[in-house]
Amino acid sequence: MMIPIRCFSCGKPIAHLWEEYKQRKEDGEDPEEVLNDLGLERYCCRRMFVAQKDLINEMNQYSRMGP
Repeated sequence: MMIPIRCFSCGKPIAHLWEEYKQRKEDGEDPEEVLNDLGLERYCCRRMFVAQKDLINEMNQYSRMGP
């Protein structure tokens, strides 16, 4: 799904960092270094990025049921 606006545990805003993290990770940078550069030092915030599975494109293929 989509990354939450805030960390579930501490409430720090994190959604604005997702695109940069994703791009840098795809470019081959070490995820640990990217998270450090983005200022995500707490385990709870890091967890939100490391555990995220981007499913939005898979969900878009299903239409809404009903009228």
